[in-house]
Amino acid sequence: MKWQPTHAHVRVVVVAAVLLVIAVVARRPDAAVLGLPLAFLAVWGRFLRPRAEPEVQTELDADVLFEGQATTYRLRASGTVDPDIDLIVAALPRSKWFDYSPRQAAIAEPVRPSEGEDGGVSLEVGVRAKRWGLRALEKPTVVATSVLGAYRVPVRSAGASTVTTLPLREGFEAVDAMPRPAGLVGLHRSRRPGEGTELAGVRPFRTGDRLRRINWSVSARTRELHVTSTWSDRDTEVVILLDTGGEVGVSEGIDGRSSSLDTGVRAAASIAEHYLRHGDRVRLVDTGNLVRGVRSGSGRGHLRRILDVLVHADRRGRQPDQDQLAQRNRIRSDSLVLVLSPLLRQVVLGYVVTLVHSGCTVIAVDTLPPDVASVMDLSEHDQRSWPLAWRLRLLERRRELDRLGDLGVPTVPWRGSGTLDEVLRDAARLASAPRMRS
Repeated sequence: MKWQPTHAHVRVVVVAAVLLVIAVVARRPDAAVLGLPLAFLAVWGRFLRPRAEPEVQTELDADVLFEGQATTYRLRASGTVDPDIDLIVAALPRSKWFDYSPRQAAIAEPVRPSEGEDGGVSLEVGVRAKRWGLRALEKPTVVATSVLGAYRVPVRSAGASTVTTLPLREGFEAVDAMPRPAGLVGLHRSRRPGEGTELAGVRPFRTGDRLRRINWSVSARTRELHVTSTWSDRDTEVVILLDTGGEVGVSEGIDGRSSSLDTGVRAAASIAEHYLRHGDRVRLVDTGNLVRGVRSGSGRGHLRRILDVLVHADRRGRQPDQDQLAQRNRIRSDSLVLVLSPLLRQVVLGYVVTLVHSGCTVIAVDTLPPDVASVMDLSEHDQRSWPLAWRLRLLERRRELDRLGDLGVPTVPWRGSGTLDEVLRDAARLASAPRMRS
């Protein structure tokens, strides 16, 4: 690319030439007085035309963010910048899911002699992520202008930068009661006595008991050895079933309304973080992407794997039928399954029934936005029929949820921290009750 004259420079040259021609032909000295300063500016701008083109490199301070977090997008003209360059202007293309500072996403930086000698000019634009997902910051438009704005040249810059926005992990907390804790380690009290931290009672000493468990005060009083027994601490497998078969509602990012998919993804991230922090094993099943599911695991590294998969959750994924879900996602019978869904698809409801019959403890978390009917963009004809049709669909949905309730599947709307407290207590109480086996 070569330095090209700007429209302002071309206008100055044309106006100066016209005025000087009028001054000579019409013998008008006043036209010469007006034209000579413009001619001087045109010659000065031409004389100070830069020769070298600056090289611009782009970088992000952080390419992995949580929703609502911000980073700095930097453009740096490296090397020795031509001192005849006056301004370097950069503008980022606008994006729906990013906020910029300044709001216009454009910034200009003058080239000072000291900066030119030290080797570079830096331009910074603040970027704030508004919604989870994997998105690209498009290639910026960078233009360098000469002194007096006489010449300009588009500057080649690096390509688009990718920003990974992880779902916002809300401050989610739940009770420690688990329906059927099973495993070797964990923080939940099981129904079996063993090595743990929660007291179960005092009993007589038996062969194999550890000496450090002896309760000396009771032993001295009864003149027989007694030990303090505890409940064993066990973990459990938590399966998060995320329904990405459809997105209901309007998504406006972290600062506005949330669709059913937004609520489901953020709830999955919050629940996974909570149970992984308590030592449980967490598994993620995405109904729209059977290949990218996350196997059961624990630890902070496993949380990052779950968040990376949630970033790619998409309602346009291939949605399997009920048989494919059951075949490709075999879940243990003693697992706690949390279904995050608007509960509108028969495939998901049928799969929930299959999980209940297989012996799993299933809790349905309703992610349907409460204001769906008011945010739909409908035509004039649909505006008359939509409220009645949606009301009938909600009545059918209510009947289906009542059937799930008869099978022992509670349904709770997602409210953040404390959403699962009551249902987990009820599920733990039912799991501890005696059962009849054939």
